[in-house]
Amino acid sequence: MADVDLSPTDRAALEMLREGRCTPAYIATERDYSRAHVRNRLQRLTELGYVTRLHKGLYELGNDPEAE
Repeated sequence: MADVDLSPTDRAALEMLREGRCTPAYIATERDYSRAHVRNRLQRLTELGYVTRLHKGLYELGNDPEAE
């Protein structure tokens, strides 16, 4: 596991991204989080290199921290 502490939101987003590309709105709806909160967590996961932003509002899994 990576040295970075992942929040429950981070883990939920990564779990959904393992199944395919997602938008913050979709993750928020499926996991009952606010869209803004999910967007902020995806931005952080992108900075860490775990998630790749493909286009405005579309993300995919990058380097999965669970695989490290």
